[in-house]
Amino acid sequence: MTLAEYVAQQQLRIDEALRRLVPSETTTPESIHRAMRYSLFAGGKRVRPILCMAAAEAVSDSPDGIESPASTLELIHTYSLIHDDLPALDNDDLRRGVPTCHKKFGEAIAILAGDALLTLAFQVLAQLACDPECKSRLIEELAVASGTVGGMIGGQVNDLEGEGKHPTAALLEAIHRAKTGALLRASLRMGAIYAGADDEQLAALSCYGEHVGLAFQIVDDVLDVEQPSEKLGKTAGKDEKQKKITFPAVYGLERSREMAEHERLAAHVALRPFDERAERLRELADFIVQRKA
Repeated sequence: MTLAEYVAQQQLRIDEALRRLVPSETTTPESIHRAMRYSLFAGGKRVRPILCMAAAEAVSDSPDGIESPASTLELIHTYSLIHDDLPALDNDDLRRGVPTCHKKFGEAIAILAGDALLTLAFQVLAQLACDPECKSRLIEELAVASGTVGGMIGGQVNDLEGEGKHPTAALLEAIHRAKTGALLRASLRMGAIYAGADDEQLAALSCYGEHVGLAFQIVDDVLDVEQPSEKLGKTAGKDEKQKKITFPAVYGLERSREMAEHERLAAHVALRPFDERAERLRELADFIVQRKA
């Protein structure tokens, strides 16, 4: 199976799980469920849940039920996008190639849709049919990665407050290791924990996640400069217009590309404790760095 076929297969698994886990559009109150499902199924590469499942497969043969914990990563990610796009934050009109949630449903419903996706993620984890200790660790991983201290929200605050400031390497790293890297790293760790990884395996997958998370953000920043909105599915050039602190702003495009390649190779090195079972993770690291959208 090619990587493209593997990714398509995993995307289908995640979408099926999300359709099962998220209330239908006819469930009362219908407006909130329409908004939640609109943003969830507007597209998206499902990178975080796919990394979660690939990590689990590297540890064990596709453990039963992995789609549910993996899906919580997409619930959290989509909630963050809905809120990021709001007028009070990035004020964007386009996401995943369609109008943003607040443009489609209004700001109030968009805020509540994000809140609902966040809440649902932890409900799904709490209801998992797995060992209580495993369940507790998964909840903690997702909460910390989504939170304020070294997590996604903390990174978003740094990003917001950094607008217009002189771009420095230290501030850039503080923003993106938290804003993007924390949830990507948690994706690997949650897959590993669910599959019963030992300490060495968990450490290796955590290291891989750190390198892949940084590579993902570097490439995102480069694509925002190089690609048009139609290709990206979101408004291109917003980072520069809003004077955000990005890798191209600090290092320039060429150095940023070199850094992404360095992180890709480091991600491969981190997987040395694994055999061919981690081959998909190696391919996914390559895909993340070589993607064009």
